[in-house]
Amino acid sequence: MSAVSAHEVLPSIADMTQEGDNLAFDVQLNLESFIAGIDQSEVVDTNATAQAETYDELRALSPADLEARFVAFWPKMARNIVVLADGIAVTAENPILRVDPIGDTEVVRASNLSFTAPIPAGARSVQVGWAPEFGILVLRQMGVNAQYDGFLEAGVLSDPIALAGGDQASGWQTFVRYLPIGFDHIVPKGLDHILFVLGLFFLSARMRPLLTQVSLFTLAHTITLALAALGYVVVPGNIVEPLIAASIVYVAVENIYMKNLSPWRPFVVFGFGLLHGLGFASVLAQFGLPESAFVPALIGFNIGVEIGQLAVIAVMYLCVWQALRVDRGASEATQGKVLYVVLATAAASLIWLNPNIISTAIESPTWLFAAPLLAIFILCLGSIQIRHQVDAYRKIVAVPASVAIAFVGAYWFVERVFL
Repeated sequence: MSAVSAHEVLPSIADMTQEGDNLAFDVQLNLESFIAGIDQSEVVDTNATAQAETYDELRALSPADLEARFVAFWPKMARNIVVLADGIAVTAENPILRVDPIGDTEVVRASNLSFTAPIPAGARSVQVGWAPEFGILVLRQMGVNAQYDGFLEAGVLSDPIALAGGDQASGWQTFVRYLPIGFDHIVPKGLDHILFVLGLFFLSARMRPLLTQVSLFTLAHTITLALAALGYVVVPGNIVEPLIAASIVYVAVENIYMKNLSPWRPFVVFGFGLLHGLGFASVLAQFGLPESAFVPALIGFNIGVEIGQLAVIAVMYLCVWQALRVDRGASEATQGKVLYVVLATAAASLIWLNPNIISTAIESPTWLFAAPLLAIFILCLGSIQIRHQVDAYRKIVAVPASVAIAFVGAYWFVERVFL
């Protein structure tokens, strides 16, 4: 497991092997989050949960004390593990837990849980899954040819897996499977990458500078993502993550002082793209890529990332589109004011009502999505109000948005280096 924040929710990885009349499972997981009762289908950071204090207390326990807590927790966990042999439910049993020493409390502590499940004689296939609150499960079949390798979303039961092997996904199936994984690690999980892309956007919403920056960023992170996934480049996360935060600060601060694409900005964006590619690679390292379909998985993940980035740009462009039109001379000020009053009211209502459907979809509190939109709508309304001034959009929307992005990036840098 690569070094990641102790509060980050990670997928669990399970290796499944048939041993006579038993299935043996070896699962790598963040055990403290399970025992604390954190619903991993709804959050990406344990700090954002009501169980954060309990999680931190568990995180500080010695291996022996954590194992003692696990003994009491196991019956509940076993009831929420689903193993069907030819459609017949069997029970998880004989748990054996191995816990790493406490070590650095700023990174996730690895725990390995082994257990078995008896299967009827002559069973031909098996399905595996667990309760949604246990989060994502990467399931890998071992000891057979053309083995199954699946990425199971929270609460999803696997397709029937032939115990004799042969259920290996095709290249196309693997490509399609990894597309949403890449997208998911931009929207909603890649907030730092989202802010960097928005930093590129707010330099100029005109197509040429935007496409230049996004194309260079894409090329760069594709290179390092491939090299890191192949094992040619290895950079510790405690170096990469602060530098990614610094890259956010740089592009945002440059937006404040530069109106157009500077001669050096393309080279800087390319360099930062190399860093972000290493950040994406750390995500892949958490659950690995199937050796039999490495290239399709890598391409699918990368294209999913690109779709996520383009989605972020598209949404923000739609948000500021009317303000841009007015700033560029369109005589639609009244319509623009009405539009942004309505949109701001809608965003404020989302913050006030806090609908579960949105917080579940973005895996974060609703305000984290709605508050920035509310701010953008208010700024756009302000830019229309002073539309007769030169660069009204830039002064009232692009620069304040860049200041906010720089502030968040600077906080992340300090947090990742010193806290």
